[in-house]
Amino acid sequence: MQGISRAFRAQRLTQWQAWHERLVIWGAAVATGAVIVLFARLGDWAGEIFAHAHALSPWAGLLITPFAGMAIVAIARRWFPGSEGSGIPQTIAALEAAEGTVERGRFLSLRIAFGKLWLGTAALAGGFSVGREGPSVQMGASIMYAFRRLLPRGHSIRARDMMLAGGAAGIAAAFNTPLAGIVFAIEELSRRFEQRTNGVLLTAIVLAGLVSISLQGNYLYFGHLSVEMIDHRILWPVLICAIVCGTAGGIMSRLLLYSTTPWRGLLGRVRHGKPIIFAGLCGLVVALLGLLTRGEVHGSGYLTTQAMLSNDILVEWYYAPAKLLATVVSYFSGIPGGIFAPSLAIGAGIGRDLEPLLSDFAVAGSIYALCMAAFMTAVTQAPITSFIIVMEMIDGHEMVLSLMAVTLLSSLVARIFSPPLYHTLAQAMTFAPKPLTPPTIAPADRR
Repeated sequence: MQGISRAFRAQRLTQWQAWHERLVIWGAAVATGAVIVLFARLGDWAGEIFAHAHALSPWAGLLITPFAGMAIVAIARRWFPGSEGSGIPQTIAALEAAEGTVERGRFLSLRIAFGKLWLGTAALAGGFSVGREGPSVQMGASIMYAFRRLLPRGHSIRARDMMLAGGAAGIAAAFNTPLAGIVFAIEELSRRFEQRTNGVLLTAIVLAGLVSISLQGNYLYFGHLSVEMIDHRILWPVLICAIVCGTAGGIMSRLLLYSTTPWRGLLGRVRHGKPIIFAGLCGLVVALLGLLTRGEVHGSGYLTTQAMLSNDILVEWYYAPAKLLATVVSYFSGIPGGIFAPSLAIGAGIGRDLEPLLSDFAVAGSIYALCMAAFMTAVTQAPITSFIIVMEMIDGHEMVLSLMAVTLLSSLVARIFSPPLYHTLAQAMTFAPKPLTPPTIAPADRR
């Protein structure tokens, strides 16, 4: 009995403060999962609205997308500063900010999460080429960070652990990939793992994942991908997909980094002096690309990718470059929206273009999966996260070694063209002379 009593005390099972901490973390994780599922439902609904409008008239996007961009940026700048862009760089910037500084509140708050939810939905309803996974990271981190105020006095939970767990739970719930959430937190958000973070992180991911499964079912993001026996012939597709996708993804990453640099000429003056008009111009470009591609570049690309993997459609050769351009322009506009899902769609489009050249070495589904993982790696330069996300999303465990190989090679190729995207963007946000969101704050100390 004494041994059992000591075990209870060691685990703090009889202390109200410990249970208070646990209940707060559990509540935050459940709230995160519920909000991410709501965002997923709203995003699907918004995409259907735009698809219906485009089906009624292909020219509708020329009106809807520019005005949606202008309205979203105007609302974001007026009421929800800090909700712009992907959300992952903002989360990284908050994690790197010194404890107790106002920098963290500049990047993470319930106000920002609320704006991200509704403005991100509006961006999809407006036809922009954006995803919801990056915003889900910022929303999850914001919710967990806000819940820290409910912790008891003298608690042992660091704010940084709450933010890290929330970001990881957001990606896990968005993709229904719990393992990827853990790896993403280590590889991309934190780049280090501490023992004291372990319990908070795993608890948040498990509970957020359970909420997602209970509300949406235990589904695979892109469905089951049938892959034939993999043999040595897969080496050629791995090498070619890594080179092509590594180059294309590295170029896209470099283009996205131009959002952090001053632009010259008339376009630069419009972008910096009249951001709302600039967002409308970006929306017009996206709408024109949609008109030229019969609407294929609009939205996250989820349905198109799913259809390609199941062999329901065969997109045209220009889908990948057009989707890439639409995603970059959407990011430049300043609307809330991520690049994860569009990157997967672009990768699948590149796989469609390479499939005729590689059909003697692998089936189409394998080539699509290789290119999806390779392109996402090249853009994010997070190879382990990318291969696990693709593996979990398609139930492609037969391709574990080939996915690992293509992501590692693609990451090496991408580094020739661009530095790491998210950390470079986060650094620009933290140390820019004029922060992206008011008020003007002194740069935070980096740890």
